[in-house]
Amino acid sequence: MKMVKYLIKDFVRSKAHPIGLFLLLAAGLTSLEIGSRFLNRAERISEKTAVHQEESIRRNVSHSSDDLGNLMYYLRFGLENEVPRLAGLSIGQRDIYPSVQSVTVRNLEEQRYTTDLMNPLFQLLGNMDFSFVLIYFFPLVIVAFGFNLMSEEREGGTWSLVLSQTNSPMRFLGVKLGIRLISVLAVLMLLLAISVYYLAIPVDKYFMAFSLIAILYVLFWFAMVWLVISFQLSSNLNAQILLTSWVLLNLIVPAGINVVKRYLFPIPEAMTAVIENREGYHAQWDRKKEPTMEHFYNKYPQYSKYHHSDDQDFSWLWYFAMQQLGDDEASESIGNLKEKLVQRMEMANLLSWIVPTVHTQLSLNSVSFSDLGNYLSFMNALESFHEGKKDFFFSKIFEGKPVSSVDWASFTLEEFQDQQPVLWTKILVPFILAFLILLVWANRNFTKSGIYSNENKAS
Repeated sequence: MKMVKYLIKDFVRSKAHPIGLFLLLAAGLTSLEIGSRFLNRAERISEKTAVHQEESIRRNVSHSSDDLGNLMYYLRFGLENEVPRLAGLSIGQRDIYPSVQSVTVRNLEEQRYTTDLMNPLFQLLGNMDFSFVLIYFFPLVIVAFGFNLMSEEREGGTWSLVLSQTNSPMRFLGVKLGIRLISVLAVLMLLLAISVYYLAIPVDKYFMAFSLIAILYVLFWFAMVWLVISFQLSSNLNAQILLTSWVLLNLIVPAGINVVKRYLFPIPEAMTAVIENREGYHAQWDRKKEPTMEHFYNKYPQYSKYHHSDDQDFSWLWYFAMQQLGDDEASESIGNLKEKLVQRMEMANLLSWIVPTVHTQLSLNSVSFSDLGNYLSFMNALESFHEGKKDFFFSKIFEGKPVSSVDWASFTLEEFQDQQPVLWTKILVPFILAFLILLVWANRNFTKSGIYSNENKAS
C-alpha cells in the first residue's frame, strides 16, 4: 500500500502528467463541440429541406395547369438518411456523402450524385471529431506517460533500490503502468459521460459498443507500451520505437490500405453512369419511339395498358419511358460501382483484423452509422423511394388525372433509419488477438531478462 501511495504521489508530482491529461481533456471537449456543430448542421439541413419541399410543392401546385405530368417534371421529394446522435462522436464519411437527397420521378442516376458544395480545404483537413482525438491523440499521451516506465529507474540509478525494497519488481512496474492507465481511462470515461449530455446521445447498445471500443483501443496502446518496456532498452529507444509504431499504425498502414483499395478497385463508374444516363435518354429524341416503349413495357408490364399513339411526337408516357431507358443504360456501371465499393469495404474490414488502429476507426464508424455500409444502405433505400414515387404517380399521369386528385399535404420529408446489429464478436476478436500477442511477447521478454527470478530471490 505504501508503494502504491508513493507511486501515485510521484505521478501527480510530475508536471508532464497533469498537463498531458489536461490536453487530452481539452482536445476531447473541442471534439465534442465540433460534433455538436455537425449534428446541428444536419438538423438545420433536415428542417430546411422539409420546409423547402412543402413550400415548393404548394407553390408549384398553385401555379400549375391541370397537367400532372408537367408538374411532376419539377417536383422534388426528399429522403433523409437519419443522422444518429452518436455520429457526433465519429463523423466518418457523413461529411462527404449527403444526408438528404431530393429527387424527381425522372431518371434517378443523374440526380443520385447531386450534393452540397463544400469547401475542398475543409474536406481535405477533415473533422477533429472524438474518434480522431481517440485514435491519434490518446496514444501520444500514453506513449509520453509510459516510454520511460522502467528505463528512468535504470538511468536514474534507482532500479537496484527498487529491487531491494520490493519483493515484486513486476508488481512495481504494473502499479506504475496501472496508475497511468486509470488516469487516461478516467479522462476517456469523463469525456464519454459529458458527450451523453452535451450531444444528447441515448445510452443504448450502440453507445455501449462505442465506449467498449474506445476502452479497448486505450488498453491496446498500454499493452504496446508494456511490450516495448519489456525489451529493457533506453528511454530514447523506447520513445523512438513507440512513436514509429504510432506513425506506422495510424498513418502509413492506413494510407497504404487506402492506396491498395483504390488500385485494386478503381471506381470511375460514377461519372460513367451519369454520362451513360444522359446519353441514354437524350439520344431517344431522334430515334423511333417503339423500341423505347417496348423496353418500358418489359420492365413495367403494369403500364402496358397505356399507349403512345404513332401520330404523337410527345406524350408523358413516352417521356418517362425515355427517362427510364437512361437509367437502365447506366445500370451496369451502377452495379459495378456498388460492387467495387462493397469490395473496398470488405477488404478494409479484413485487413483491420491485423491493424488495431484501422479496426478501431471502422468499428467506431460502424456503430455510429457513419461508414460506407450506411451510405450503400441509404443508396438502396433511395432507389426504393424513387420507385415508390414513380409507382404512385405514373398511373395518374398516364391516365390524365388532374393535379387536384393528389393529396399533396401528405408528401413530407421521409426518413431512412439504418438498423444494423452490433457484431460483438467482430469487435472483440481482433483486440483479443492483439492483446494475446503483445502480452505473451512481453511476458517472454521479462522472463528472459530475469526479473521473475529476481522476484524469487527477493522473496
